[in-house]
Parts: sequence; C-alpha cells; structure tokens
Amino acid sequence: MDAPVIIVGAGPVGLVLAAELRLGGVEVLVLDQLEQPSGESRSLGFTARAVELFDQRGLLPRFGDLGISASGHFGGIPLDYSVLADAHFGARSVPQARTEQVLGAWATELGVDIRRGWTVVGLHDDGDSVRVEAETPDGPRLLRCRYLAGCDGGHSFVRGAAGFEFAGTPSTREMFIADVAGCALRPRRIGERVPSGMVMSVPIGGGVDRIVACEHGRPPRRRTRPPEFAELADAWERLTGEDLRGGTAQWISSFGDATRQATEYRRGSVLLAGDAAHTHLPVGGQGLSVGVQDAMNLGWKLAAVVRGTAGPDLLDSYHAERHPVGARLLLNTLAQGVIYLSGAEGEPLREVIADLMELPEVRRHLAAMVSGLDISYDVGPGTHPLLGARIPKRELLGPDGPTTTVAGLRTGRGVLLDLADDPELRRTAAPWADRVDLVTAAPHRLPDGCPLAGTSAVLLRPDGHVAWATPGCGPLPDALARWFGTRRLATAGQ
Repeated sequence: MDAPVIIVGAGPVGLVLAAELRLGGVEVLVLDQLEQPSGESRSLGFTARAVELFDQRGLLPRFGDLGISASGHFGGIPLDYSVLADAHFGARSVPQARTEQVLGAWATELGVDIRRGWTVVGLHDDGDSVRVEAETPDGPRLLRCRYLAGCDGGHSFVRGAAGFEFAGTPSTREMFIADVAGCALRPRRIGERVPSGMVMSVPIGGGVDRIVACEHGRPPRRRTRPPEFAELADAWERLTGEDLRGGTAQWISSFGDATRQATEYRRGSVLLAGDAAHTHLPVGGQGLSVGVQDAMNLGWKLAAVVRGTAGPDLLDSYHAERHPVGARLLLNTLAQGVIYLSGAEGEPLREVIADLMELPEVRRHLAAMVSGLDISYDVGPGTHPLLGARIPKRELLGPDGPTTTVAGLRTGRGVLLDLADDPELRRTAAPWADRVDLVTAAPHRLPDGCPLAGTSAVLLRPDGHVAWATPGCGPLPDALARWFGTRRLATAGQ
C-alpha cells in the first residue's frame, strides 16, 4: 500500500478529511491535478455549523477577523439568524482561497502528504484495496490504497469511474461569477432582479467587487476553460446598463443550477464527500460548509476502521447520517433558486414567502435549515434532549480551571464529560481510554433552558455530536462499543 487512504482533491473538503484522518493516526495521500491552488474564492465565508467545527479543532484564530454576522437571506429575502439561541449566519469576508490556505497549513502540520499536479485517470476497486492510476509531472504512476475518497468536486472523476449514480436534474441556465477590480460598481444586494435576469455586486475590499450575473434565456454550456471577461462585460451591460470594460477580472468562472446527489456515499472501498457527493445552486456558502461537515463525519470513522478499532459497518453510518443532510441541502437550494432566479412570474411566490417569514417560527425553521444547526443524528435509543445533536459550547469549571464543553475535541478523539465527578463512570469508561478522553468538570453559568442542566455525563463523538447522555440513555458501555469499538483489555486473556 502506498497509503491506507488516498484522497482525490485538495480543496477545503479534501484537506479537512485528510487532517481528520491524521488526527486519527492514519497515513494519507492527497492528490490534486492543479500544480498550485487556483486562488479562486467562490465562497466568501461559511455557515454557523462550519464555524463550530473549525472552533472545536482550534482553527478559528487562524482565519483572522471572521466578520460574524446575524443577517443572511433565504432566496434573496432577508433572514435574521438571531432568532436562534447563540446563532448567527456564519463567517463573512473569508475568501475560499484563505480558507484553503488555513486548512492546507493545518493538514501539512499534521503530516498530510499533498501531491499537486497529479491527475487521477483510472481506478479499480479490487475489494481489499483500490488501484489508482495517475498522470504526474514525472510520468504515469500506479498507487494502491485501502480506501479512496473522492473530494474532487461536482465533475468528480472518482464518482464516475467508481460507478456511482448521480441522480437529479441538469443545469437549465448559465451564470457568471467573478471578482472585478477597478470598476467601483454600485452595490446590489443578493438576488436583485432586473428586467432580464438577476445580478449581485458586493464590495469585498481593496477596490474589488464580487459580481454575479444571471441572464434569463442563457442556456448552459459545457466549458473546458473559464469564460472570457468580454462575455461577462457584455452580459452585465445588457442586464444593468453599466460598463465593466475598464475593470480587470481577478478571476472569472461560470456555473449552473444543476441539482444532483449520489444515491450512495460509499461504494465498496470508495467514498464521496462534498460536491462530489452533492451539487446544487451555490447559495450562502452552504456547499463548502456541508462538505466540511461531510469530511468531519467521515474522517474519524474511516480512521477507526483503518486502525482496526472499529468494524467496516461503522462506515455505513456515514451514508446514513450525511445523505439526508445532502438531500435537505438540495431541497432548500432548489427552493431558493425558484425564489430569486425566476422572473416576474415568481413575484407572487416571493411575496408569499416574505409574508411567511414574518412569523418567528418560520424564521427559526429556515435559519436552522440553512445554517445546519438543526442537524441531529440517530445515534441509538434514549430520551435525553441532546442525544444526536451537537454539543452546545458552554462554560465548564474543572480541576485546572475554566474550560468548555468542546475544548476536549481539539485532538479529534472522543470525549466523555463527567459533570458529576462520578468515579464509577470513570471506571466504566477506562477500557476505552485509548480512544476516548475523560474530562471531569462542572457546568458553569448555564443559560436558562440549557439541556445540560441536570445532566450528569455526556459522551461526545469526535465530530462533536452527542452519542450518549445521562439521565435518559441506556448503559454507557453499549454506546462506547457502538461508536468506538470493542473495549481494550487491560491484560492478555482478561
């Protein structure tokens, strides 16, 4: 084996998955066809759930000023995310290129081997291993791995070569996106409708504007290279009457509204994550954020299977948990596309949705959907309100001073929060000490209604989701065995 795991794609999803595998003690190769990162920044931030995930790994300070905002939109209709407790839309003004720099540096520090200029041209799943054919700067190479992960985007080679079904609908239109310097455009809010389509113009600093142009009746095209700046300038003038030709495009791309999802996220020894598993109209940074969640859900599970501390059936929970999330993502982006890409015929729908969004319960529902804060997994029987959800970040007071409910997750291991200083609980968990860290601490200054009130212990998976809590759940060893494998025997034959 050249590595237990090979990842195709060094974008945010592939980098996070690689880092998670290294935290789990697994060697990994990342192959990317680009010799250097593209520098493009289609995404200008990420949602609240991605902020939480980066925070639990201690990465937020690396991003600098995140520009956290409570305001967002649904299909171009303003949406206030402060209707959710502790919630916000997410991070603003973080170009995707910066996100890739941060994640690339993190992965490299953890020992990830990233090989650029390697184009995967073939793969063969032999059952117990996968052969990967690649064209490299030094000629053809054949690699072998135990598992292969496709994180190579919406046009994923891995997905097609491995025979995944990618169900859904093709693009019906083509749109332009670009960062343009030197034009000083009038700001236009997300989803501003003009007689012939939809436009957006947002200053992003340094005299640069992020622009999006959607012209009704423009059919999709299969391109092998980015559009020419003249195409964008002509479309922008037709739509707005403004002239871009005195400016310069730092980068330009086109995209469509194709909506597709792989019917399975795992096929034998090949797995998919991010846009390789689900593609949709890019709205509100959801694609990057959901892809990062895919990677953090998959990484610790795949690492446990490769190390042999868990059986291959743990990987089945990856599809079971993440496929419904992807389907819900496609649903909300399809709905938003209808709202802010349709012409005058869509105005009655926009008015009805805007009217409904005046209701607090509707705002809460949509905010939780778009941010991903409503995600909860089926982790087993129990009645505790936190079961399956992500642990909220709350203050704890431990023997060594203040800490938080998520501080122990930085190493990518499981965490058992002993909130009642229970020696019997610690003895029960001791056989899993090589996989689960024990934190003894008491809740400190809990807000009103916090579900941690009255909770004596919480078992956290490495992705921050609650696998067990008491009172309200069954025996702790059952949950430990389900998510972290069989117990480690203290002595041979014990």
